[in-house]
Amino acid sequence: MHVDHLIFATGPDGLKAEAERLAAALGTDYKDGGFHPRFGTRNHIIPLADSRYIEVVEVLDHPAADKAAFGQAVRARSEMGGGWMGWVVSVPDIAPFEERLDRSAVPGLRHFPDGRRLEWVQIGIKGLLADPQLPYFLEWKSDETLRPSALKSDVHLSSMQISGSADRLSEWLGAPVSDELDGVRLNMVALRGTPGIANVTFKSPGKGTVVI
Repeated sequence: MHVDHLIFATGPDGLKAEAERLAAALGTDYKDGGFHPRFGTRNHIIPLADSRYIEVVEVLDHPAADKAAFGQAVRARSEMGGGWMGWVVSVPDIAPFEERLDRSAVPGLRHFPDGRRLEWVQIGIKGLLADPQLPYFLEWKSDETLRPSALKSDVHLSSMQISGSADRLSEWLGAPVSDELDGVRLNMVALRGTPGIANVTFKSPGKGTVVI
């Protein structure tokens, strides 16, 4: 189970400005990710070390955004002013998670600006909508060279502070969670208001310790 990426929903300034702000804070660059036709969203990618990345995402005025759970989740977080929407763990085989959660994975697709296609399957977006402390699960289908993790960076994801319950998170993941997962420190704090990511700490060669 790999902590694959973090999702940051845009605020009123929009996708480009939000990606520029976050990348500048981390002392790195971002890439234009492209369009999710099935979700009615588009994103920019900020690569991180250890095959991780930040997905900065905005919802579009597109019919798919009203139907897809992911589009609904992005819109809901953006309407709150934007910020950390959730996190994602990738797994080599999503079938056991489909069986345990008693639901089917949904195909995902992103068109790159140059026309290439990135494909995956995912499960758990409705869980994130109901309880934002919970990550959703993803199995990549496309070749590794097309994945965001192929973009290299020397900025490391150090820790996440999550408002919620370690017991609930362990139940959702199907494995006990203490204070670390896949090399990322998890600081679970007692629920105050809405559950979810409170802040994230990064280590950047150019900026030092950065908390967002």
